[in-house]
Amino acid sequence: MLIKQVTVEGKDFKTIFKEFMVPVVAILLALIVGSIFIKFSGRSVLEAYKALFTGALGGWLSLSKTLVETTPLIFTGLAVAFAFRCGLFNIGGEGQFIIGAIFSAYLGYTLALPGIIHIPVCLMGGIIGGGVWGALAGWLKARYGAHEVITTIMLNFIASKLGLYLVNGPMQEPTHLRPITPKISASAELWRFASPSRLNIAIFIGIMCIVLIYYILQKTTLGYEIRAVGFNPWAAEYAGITVKRNIILAMFISGALAGMAGATQVMGIAHSYNNELSAGLGFQGIAVALLGRNNPFGVGLAAFLFGALINGAIKMQSLARTPKEIIQVIQGLVIIFVAADQIARFFLQIKLNKKRQADAMHLQQEQGEKC
Repeated sequence: MLIKQVTVEGKDFKTIFKEFMVPVVAILLALIVGSIFIKFSGRSVLEAYKALFTGALGGWLSLSKTLVETTPLIFTGLAVAFAFRCGLFNIGGEGQFIIGAIFSAYLGYTLALPGIIHIPVCLMGGIIGGGVWGALAGWLKARYGAHEVITTIMLNFIASKLGLYLVNGPMQEPTHLRPITPKISASAELWRFASPSRLNIAIFIGIMCIVLIYYILQKTTLGYEIRAVGFNPWAAEYAGITVKRNIILAMFISGALAGMAGATQVMGIAHSYNNELSAGLGFQGIAVALLGRNNPFGVGLAAFLFGALINGAIKMQSLARTPKEIIQVIQGLVIIFVAADQIARFFLQIKLNKKRQADAMHLQQEQGEKC
């Protein structure tokens, strides 16, 4: 019996189905194992998950709160996923988020502009701030070979302490007892849909970013070069692709996405900056990207799942009397079950890259002998 092979972007249907099923199975396994913890806590599993679902999706207000939690995770998840497609592990989303938020807040309360101009200016401030912060780590890797994991961790600390200094000094609102910047102008605030919901147009910006990043990666020369560098930097350089330039550019775009998360949180939610605004959103983006398989659309779905879990945990605690820490356990289990598949692929990829590097060097030697 012949089975027709359906291909999409070089992948057959079976491969695509497997890529889709890995996170689905991971989620189901996490919920099953999570139910054991709920049972040990002396609570009803059925009541707990019912409360979780109600809190996440039970009505417009619950859904809007879930989307509020989802929005920044879209940006930080895309930030990690984009860098990973270039073979870079950007764990500096937290610092890039903070810098983007600081830039956006400063432009929001110091400038007096019409809303149609003020909002794009503040968004661009966050994008540029986060992008430059990310590009700094990319430049250090491209110029000196400094590993991006180390440099982005250090830049996270620097950004956090810089933010703490600013809200306790030059940017502090003098009328507030707690360290916080002045409130941004109304012209810089992102439009909200309906009170009391805090859901705003940032969710649409996030969706547009998903489509844009997919288009860049799959339909443009830039995306091809970035994916080529991530796939095999030695072969890419041999083919005439400037590896160092693409590393810096990929980290700039990655940082810009994380910076946009900071900007939208300031402009749409907090309307000012304080040092607790990020709340680990940059690090959660790593989990979102992993669950989304570094695919922009997968990242969007993973961000929604994590947003639902975060929002539903509150209702689960209040209605079913289940500790909300159970949700953190479930989130961790999801990543473990996804990573179990990724671990094998990671080591296989290392062996494959070494073989490709040896083949590329051998080919260069042959070309040199002919010349």
